[in-house]
Amino acid sequence: MDIKKLQRVVVDALEDVKAQDIAVFNTTALSDLFDRVILASGTSNRQTRALASRVVEKVKEAGGEVISVEGEDTGEWVLVDLGDAVVHVMQPAVRAYYGLEEIWGGKPVRMKRAEEAPAAANADKPAKAAAKRPAAAKESAEEKAAPTPRKSASRKSPTASAAKSTTARKTAARKTTAKTAAARPPAKRAAKKAASRA
Repeated sequence: MDIKKLQRVVVDALEDVKAQDIAVFNTTALSDLFDRVILASGTSNRQTRALASRVVEKVKEAGGEVISVEGEDTGEWVLVDLGDAVVHVMQPAVRAYYGLEEIWGGKPVRMKRAEEAPAAANADKPAKAAAKRPAAAKESAEEKAAPTPRKSASRKSPTASAAKSTTARKTAARKTTAKTAAARPPAKRAAKKAASRA
């Protein structure tokens, strides 16, 4: 299997099981035994074992060869030997302690994430289609794409609306008081005034 295809299969398998801090290093100048070292972190023993078994499964499905798997019993550091690539799946504390990035990290390999590749291809399609259209068609497309200006709705500030509602309430209260006072007989009104003065 081609090394680029192999590293893509491995990285996709690691991303499927939510591996953290995936790093791929080109080691052709450092070792004759393998061309790539792939490092990944798992948050628990169970996840590191799941990551390693997913890599084994996906590499076999793609027609690759898995030479050996070591460290599955403890799950702190699982090594998957794929011949041209070696995958180290480790817990963060173990990875920090052994510092494999310092040993193999001279030449990092830059890879697009699996979900970024189709998005980038789809982003180029409108640009390619626009390049094929004549200039007049481009201008009309730009006019259609330009946002139409909206009429600005007169919006009141929250304090203004709160003040208005408070004023409305006070006015309604005054009207209610006036109505109830007018509805009382004159004798009761006079008695109430006298009681309030005393």
